[in-house]
Amino acid sequence: MNDFCLKNYIRERKQMVDRQIDVLLPQPEGPSGKVVEAMRYSLSAGGKRVRPILMMAACEAVGGDFKSILPAACAMECVHTYSLIHDDLPAMDNDDLRRGKPTCHKVFGEAVAILAGDGLLTYAFELMTHPDLLSRVDSATVNQAVSIFARAAGVHGMVGGQTADVLFEGRPIDADILSYIHRHKTGALIRASVEMGALLGNGDSGEVERLSRYGTALGLAFQVIDDLLDVVGDEDKIGKPVGSDERNMKATYPALFGLEETRKRALELKDEALGNLAEFGPEAEPLRAIAIYVVERDR
Repeated sequence: MNDFCLKNYIRERKQMVDRQIDVLLPQPEGPSGKVVEAMRYSLSAGGKRVRPILMMAACEAVGGDFKSILPAACAMECVHTYSLIHDDLPAMDNDDLRRGKPTCHKVFGEAVAILAGDGLLTYAFELMTHPDLLSRVDSATVNQAVSIFARAAGVHGMVGGQTADVLFEGRPIDADILSYIHRHKTGALIRASVEMGALLGNGDSGEVERLSRYGTALGLAFQVIDDLLDVVGDEDKIGKPVGSDERNMKATYPALFGLEETRKRALELKDEALGNLAEFGPEAEPLRAIAIYVVERDR
């Protein structure tokens, strides 16, 4: 894959995920149609689909058919989007914009936004039992993937990290607490995306473990760069106001270590992620390119 082009790869996979989301999600009909409309609004608000693309890339890396796991990839995007809806709420970050568009609660009101997040979370697990997935992956493997997914999304993962982030807001923290927040709040779903892709692609235990470690390093790198962009990013590119972390007194790498050390840490994590791909061949080239992109991105 010497002529591999990440830009084309991401565009093609994103289009595939977008089409599947449109097909798999219910239509806004009947008395509850407004909440489905809000779910669709947030899912279509310009997301990069990093997590489902990572899942499909990990599936490919172990020789699996990425098309066979599309319902699981869409499920991951549902959970990620639910977390953004709730993260933007006045009780959390109180953001008016997400990806350059009004946040869900600004368009539909707080109550419907909360329910839209709840709807996306629960619908994700409905997608994990979709007939298209169950007809191509054995039920024991799907059950294992569901367990990984639930743990990463819940109190041992994203919800736990978000809780720590809220409770430590405005308080002095050390590097261990900051790492805990980032590994759980953002890193858990990224690691789970890669691990689930390897598992659903029928990877062996060694492959799944190496890709899980890759996902751990990548997830932390992703959040480190997000912290950095909130300080030095271009508001037009990232689609939301910069400086919100400082205004909300959030715990971030730049706040704790400064910009130079933050950039250094991101590069270290990129090397760690790439090191876990050393035993994979060209089929893992998308994962290598994504690790480099995550650290070098400007949005």
